[in-house]
Formats: sequence, C-alpha cells, structure tokens
Amino acid sequence: MTSEQMEIWHNPRCSKSRAAKAALDAAGVSYTERRYLEDPPGVEEIRAMLDRLGLDPWDITRTGEDEAKELGIAGWSRTPADREHWIETLAHHPKLIQRPIVAGSRGAVVARDEQSLKSLL
Repeated sequence: MTSEQMEIWHNPRCSKSRAAKAALDAAGVSYTERRYLEDPPGVEEIRAMLDRLGLDPWDITRTGEDEAKELGIAGWSRTPADREHWIETLAHHPKLIQRPIVAGSRGAVVARDEQSLKSLL
C-alpha cells in the first residue's frame, strides 16, 4: 500500500480503463479520477502530461476512432513543428486521447496493460 496520491484519466466505458482503476483500488492507492470526456484537459494540461509521459501527442492519439478518421489524422505529419497542432486537436477532441493515463510521483504511463501500471506502484 502506498500513501502517494495518483491521478487517472479515466473513461468508465473502457474495459482497459476500468481494469487500471480496479488495479489501483486493489493496490490500496489513493487517486483522483478524472473523467476526461466530461472534464477535458486543456492544451497546457495535455502538454504537461505528455512531458510526464515522455511521449509526443501522436503517441497517445487513438487514430482508429471514427472522429480521427474524419479529421484525417492518419495522414498528419509527425514532426516537432506539428506537435502543437496535435495537442490542440486532443484538447478539442478528448475522445481521441488514449486511455487510461495514470500519473504519480514516479512518472506517468498509458496504462493499457498491467505491467505498465505496475511501474508506478
């Protein structure tokens, strides 16, 4: 058990997100739950989370979503110059953010599997 406060960007309709939340509960971790579809992160929050993750915005973008296909994201350039455009798109279309994202004092991960989440516990 840990006394660290963590945060999970959670979508309760997603099985991977529910599994991560259940794992945090089972580990006795204190966390805040951000239902990011109801309370979308802004540009600054996404930028800060990407820094914590050590990833670029295209790394956390759900490119297979219908919304992504409508925007033509698969064909977008992925260079440092394009980074802000991607971040702004995620802020305006939070459904495209990969889930769940879990952050704590040991860093942050896209916790789509048990192993990545364990790296924070």
